[in-house]
Amino acid sequence: MLRRYFFWPMTFTVIGLGAIFWLGISTYGTLYGALSFFFIGAVLSILEISLSFDNAIVNANKLQYMTPVWQRRFLTWGILIAVFGMRIVFPLAIVAIAAKIGPIAAIKLAVLDPDEYARIIDASHVSIAAFGGTFLMMVALTYFVDEEKEVDWFVTLEAKLRQWASLRGLEIAFVILVILAFAWSLPPTVMATFLLSALFGLLTFLLVELLGNLLDRADEAADMARAGGLGAFLYLEVLDASFSFDGVIGAFAFTKNLFLIAIGLGIGAFYVRSMTIMLVERNTLSEFRYLEHGAFYSIFLLSVIMFAQSHVHIPEVITGFIGIALIGLALIASLRYNRNFRGA
Repeated sequence: MLRRYFFWPMTFTVIGLGAIFWLGISTYGTLYGALSFFFIGAVLSILEISLSFDNAIVNANKLQYMTPVWQRRFLTWGILIAVFGMRIVFPLAIVAIAAKIGPIAAIKLAVLDPDEYARIIDASHVSIAAFGGTFLMMVALTYFVDEEKEVDWFVTLEAKLRQWASLRGLEIAFVILVILAFAWSLPPTVMATFLLSALFGLLTFLLVELLGNLLDRADEAADMARAGGLGAFLYLEVLDASFSFDGVIGAFAFTKNLFLIAIGLGIGAFYVRSMTIMLVERNTLSEFRYLEHGAFYSIFLLSVIMFAQSHVHIPEVITGFIGIALIGLALIASLRYNRNFRGA
């Protein structure tokens, strides 16, 4: 049964690791170099899966309301955007903008001078942290500050957040206060970059929400049903991009080779997509009632970590561990609830 979901990820794993091995041979000309590339590629794949498991749960929450056609498009078109857009085009775009060079020059820099390429990426971490942290914090708060939310894990806290949902703009005000708190101790030049990037993160979230709401009205007319799928699709792609920031940046701690990073993280992205589809088709989110809560708590903490990375480096393994731990606790709580509910 699982083979149906993971056939293509496993196929891409074999092809990808084979390409990484060949890349190592081509780069170093030795078996040791090829094996070192192979090992780094495997580590990057595992890193991407561990960092993005909560992403799969959140994706499933949105994907379950999409038609089978758009679900397939998310798995096909979406994976192309995830692998080539976020793992190749996104780092190149950062370098092109930061260094004020063209895309061709950015590719040459990545191939001929990977150390300088990585330095430019690392120098852009404040902008990336501010944008991604803002977007993800809005995603998490929108889930909890919702009058229509019916299930609570931490009842006292979440019930209070539902009551506050009537206060319009509460999430935005909270996020702005967090942004100002983290920006306060930054140097003036860096502060301006941080605030501008955070503003773009907030604006992106609001525009995606606006577009989604406009397209969701297509449900009122059957002939516009496809538009609703498009709105959800765009939302998921932006969300996936925000989740990808820390993985892409963290990958440069392992290697400066753009193509090794793209293939290694791309393998992990395939598994995340397949896990999303499996969660939807098996109705896992309904069976384990607190799984979503664990994912959104993880997203909130990830957003705080991204903000904190504008001040201090936090190893990606810590981010991955926090996400897995919270989802694990949510799974245990769900199993305990199911056992008590069925035993009642």
